[in-house]
Amino acid sequence: MTNPLSLADQITLELRADIIGGRLIPGMALIENNLVSAYNASRNTIREALHRLGQEGLTRYVRNKGVMVRRLGVADVRDLFKVRRTLELQAILTSKPLSEYQSDRMLEALEAADLAREREDWRAVGTHSLAFHQHVVGLMRSPLLDEFFTNVVAQLRLVFCSAPDEARFQAPWLARDRQIHDWLAEGDKLAAHEGMSLYLDDSEQLLLHLLTSANAH
Repeated sequence: MTNPLSLADQITLELRADIIGGRLIPGMALIENNLVSAYNASRNTIREALHRLGQEGLTRYVRNKGVMVRRLGVADVRDLFKVRRTLELQAILTSKPLSEYQSDRMLEALEAADLAREREDWRAVGTHSLAFHQHVVGLMRSPLLDEFFTNVVAQLRLVFCSAPDEARFQAPWLARDRQIHDWLAEGDKLAAHEGMSLYLDDSEQLLLHLLTSANAH
């Protein structure tokens, strides 16, 4: 039996989900009193949850301001994409042919991203696109890697929010996500691997360009 989650665990997961969903964005203050009220939790429980988010690289303590949602920089982006290449490319190379269930989960994320694009909800587009990439890593069938990659996704979400023009950043990727799914569904691992490798190179370069341009102004 798995141990039931503590309240601090639950709050940590919910706050992380709010980051992945784009509801908590870089520079936003996580005010202890507000969280105590929102979660009907003790100060110690809230502090424990905030401490865990800090350990995950999602928040930081700022003197005289308290705990803030973290703003990531160029070095963070390079490190995150190093991790993405390691996990996503390995997942594709070692994957078995997609099961109907795996394919359906990927397609659900892609269709949700398409609907968000039609609404011009670019933040949701990014969230659903990241869900697709979580399903790619999920091909390795490792709960530990899934948990680790969820934290990577949360950090990526913060980087996306930092891009000054999220529409410009998100627009190119949906068709490429779908093509990677189609190659996986056809069992063409080499094409999927090459497509994902190029995708990650291009995505990293565009993000670095957007961040360095924003920092220059």
